[in-house]
Amino acid sequence: MSKPRVFFGEREYLMWVVIMLVLGLTALASFVYLLTRFHSFSFIRALDEKSRVLAWFVALLPLLLTGVFWLRFNVTTLFVVLLHLMAAFLLCGFVFFLIRKLGKISIPYDIEGAAAILLTIVYLSIGWYNGHHVSQTDYRFETAKSLKRDYRIVEIADSHFGITQTGETFTREMQRVQALNPDAVVIVGDFVDDDSDRADMIEACKALGELKTAFGVFFVYGNHDNGYYKYRNFDSQELRAELEKNGVAILTDESVLLDDSLYLVGRRDRSDRTRAPIDALMAGLDGTKYTVVLDHQPNDFDDEAAAGADLVLCGHTHGGHIFPAGQISLLMGANDAIYGASKRSDTSFVVTSGISGWAIPFKTGTFSEFVVIDLIAQ
Repeated sequence: MSKPRVFFGEREYLMWVVIMLVLGLTALASFVYLLTRFHSFSFIRALDEKSRVLAWFVALLPLLLTGVFWLRFNVTTLFVVLLHLMAAFLLCGFVFFLIRKLGKISIPYDIEGAAAILLTIVYLSIGWYNGHHVSQTDYRFETAKSLKRDYRIVEIADSHFGITQTGETFTREMQRVQALNPDAVVIVGDFVDDDSDRADMIEACKALGELKTAFGVFFVYGNHDNGYYKYRNFDSQELRAELEKNGVAILTDESVLLDDSLYLVGRRDRSDRTRAPIDALMAGLDGTKYTVVLDHQPNDFDDEAAAGADLVLCGHTHGGHIFPAGQISLLMGANDAIYGASKRSDTSFVVTSGISGWAIPFKTGTFSEFVVIDLIAQ
């Protein structure tokens, strides 16, 4: 029997209020701290002799320019940049303190400050590359169940159009996918975001419709697909219409049998109050056939293993996205896994880092990917 389902309620809202309050205070603290760090550069301190107001304004200037540049993306991205810059100053401060103390070397603060800025630029540049460059990750699963032949499934999740993916770039990625000759392509949630543009959505749906596969393209909803704030220039009905217009099969607590050999079970997202328990979805299926469950959020591993799924494909976590956010989510019990392949009982799980991610154009805890899964009959 499945455990009681937990949905986004008063407790979760309170948790997010607390989190946003902590983040707001952290942002304010990072701003004040960084202002003092910039003011410590020798050429700015020298201005104090002429005008304290001028000195603090010059110290403020790089933070203002940083804000103007990164706010073109969103407030979250600006916060992430400031947080990394603060962390770099703290780290360099500690390292240079040890060097001065243990090595008895006199090192001017300007070198320490420049090192912190350079470290931030290099680190976030790598994160920018990881977010925008899409890798291919391969998995191979062997089974004793009676498959008619070997099958190849490509998993795509978390395109979140408007962050690192557009309709045009997604189309190019689908051309890479087509070259792999997949038997099926599965879209495991968060295809679009609250900030996605209608033109990108339409172009991406068209790219899915142009894929040539043996059994088709299948879609399950993620927590962002229906939209939280209702301010994007299309609604969930238009998204569904475009997907169906391009031949994409939408699975909402439904299963489909491919080639009389392989089940795909598509689950509603965990945020959907009408979501059925996995044992109910699996109850009428032929257990001698291989079963792949598509579930956006990796939150139900125990029940999915107990229900007898052979393979579960998830997304949602973005592989951790910004280090150490993924590790924190595991400690909080928010997810059963954040990235990669794992196993419970006889069930294998794959959590993809996604082809893009939410809000932040960097990936410092992982990289962007699509997943290629080969199912091999023993």
